[in-house]
Amino acid sequence: MTPSQKTQLAPEQILRAADYVELVWREQGSEEEDRAALAQFHADGPELARLIGEFGALLLADHLTAVPDEHADCESAYVAGKLVTVASRYLERWCLASGAGAHTAWITAGFLIKCMQEVDTVHQHLADIRRDAAFG
Repeated sequence: MTPSQKTQLAPEQILRAADYVELVWREQGSEEEDRAALAQFHADGPELARLIGEFGALLLADHLTAVPDEHADCESAYVAGKLVTVASRYLERWCLASGAGAHTAWITAGFLIKCMQEVDTVHQHLADIRRDAAFG
């Protein structure tokens, strides 16, 4: 992701997307207030799907596939970068597709949660993203 692509989301958008993903993550057995908060997010429909698609691309590129500097020139880093590029583009296109709405955002958030769970904990990734957004 180039710096110009990275700045497409304002810090408040990143924080909003992280809040939504966290609500989806906690949803199993959640309390009424969490369900009400999810319903409020879902009222945004296509805008929510677009935001989560862009957030997913940022998450994949900047937080889940970091390659140490000493391996940046390795073939595996090149392949990982290409996979992230393809996955990010597909995710964004899918979320921008005509008719995309709250259901798309929900499924995308679930996909991102699974990705975060594979490499670490969801809570830590969301905390890192929020910190990065707050400090630019």
